[in-house]
Amino acid sequence: MTDTIDTSTSSAPSAPSAPAAPARDGFTDRNGASHPFGDRDAETQVRSDDRSHVFHSWSAQAQIDPLPIAAGAGSTFWDYRGNAYLDFSSQLVNLNLGHQHPDLVRAIQEQAGRLATIQPSMANDVRGELARRIARVAPGTLNRVFFTNGGADANEYAVRMARRVTGRRKVLSMYRSYHGGTSTAISLTGDPRRWANEPSDGSVAHFFGPYLYRSAFHSTTPQEETQRALEHLENVIVLEGAATVAAIIIETVVGTNGVLVPPPGYLAGVRELCDRYGIVYIADEVMVGFGRIGEWFAVDAFDVVPDLITFAKGVNSGYVPLGGVVISDRIADFFDDVPFQGGLTYSGHPLACAAGVATFEVFERDGILERVRDLGSRVIEPEITSWLDTHPSLGEVRGRGLFWALELVRDRETREPFVPFNATGADAAPMGAVAAACKAAGVWPFTHFNRMHIAPPLVIEEAELRRGLAAIDDALTVADGYVR
Repeated sequence: MTDTIDTSTSSAPSAPSAPAAPARDGFTDRNGASHPFGDRDAETQVRSDDRSHVFHSWSAQAQIDPLPIAAGAGSTFWDYRGNAYLDFSSQLVNLNLGHQHPDLVRAIQEQAGRLATIQPSMANDVRGELARRIARVAPGTLNRVFFTNGGADANEYAVRMARRVTGRRKVLSMYRSYHGGTSTAISLTGDPRRWANEPSDGSVAHFFGPYLYRSAFHSTTPQEETQRALEHLENVIVLEGAATVAAIIIETVVGTNGVLVPPPGYLAGVRELCDRYGIVYIADEVMVGFGRIGEWFAVDAFDVVPDLITFAKGVNSGYVPLGGVVISDRIADFFDDVPFQGGLTYSGHPLACAAGVATFEVFERDGILERVRDLGSRVIEPEITSWLDTHPSLGEVRGRGLFWALELVRDRETREPFVPFNATGADAAPMGAVAAACKAAGVWPFTHFNRMHIAPPLVIEEAELRRGLAAIDDALTVADGYVR
């Protein structure tokens, strides 16, 4: 594949440091041995082990055939046959600094060489340093960090804190949301992944968040959507019993369920409702924290300070599992003389925290936040907005930074979704065809229901970004063929 892309961008931030691509003709296995791409024996062994012994999440096991991956570097990964894929999903929107970033790999290696692990009840230098760095960039008085192993347990523990502090049980969350796969987190989740796991935590109630393109409130402007969505939320609070509600948890920018950017004033209105009724405001930033929209924490873009922020994914790009809760002084002070009943053996694991500290250093040295804002506004937004004039299958584009959604439709006038809600099998085949066209062009997409998301690593080079966008542009012609 050849590129004919104009990369003259004198005013753009320079590309950050990134790993060199692996040799085009081979890869290195876990024992350090080199193999040429096309080593069918290695591929066959990986596939056999996976199909025989690995039980995969969110899948009917006999209906999947996971692609064996041999190597990754920067914004690209390779299969065993040498096919390269531009990672436009950052894996699961967690690989913010890309594959095999040398600074993160080095930090893990050096930490493993001097102290591979230590229990969380003991003080550790990299754990403390990462907590200090997180508190420094967190808004308001969120100055303490409770570390977890990932995003789901971060949300579990945030809810546990809110319930203990308020003495209440109930938690409100949006229908269009995903908060994790553990017991309370899956109950908080609004999307269909919750259904098969019910009943679980029965003290969760759901509400409609703002979504102007498909407004539940028949709004026609962002201002109307904010007003009506807040009125609806207050009605839910009152009807559920305000004195029973411990917390409201909201993805600051809704992730998998649509890259829904809150309209002006909505999050400030949520903050005001929480203050009025004595409710803890939890901002779930597992997906959008640490630079995804060009801010350390996405709440900074909306001028709001929650009581608790949950994080994971981008804090260290998932190189070693890590998540956590950033805690306001008010809530942290409650536990000064009241024991917090919770903990994890691997909380604040030194290898994970070392990668987190290195992440901060890379962000600051390479101007990652500024770069994300620039690429989002200068490259992605104008490009995908122009597709509204050329692709009748495109109903709406929305997003911020390096996090965007393309909402596909069968009919622009009626806004009929490209595939039905929670479609499977033949009903989902049209979206599968669009994704296949992207993969055939060497771009690995992120799709969910009738949407394609754009979420590449934050270190992606501009030429790579433009090449990926061009591949999606071409793939949308497949979607156009389904328009009524």
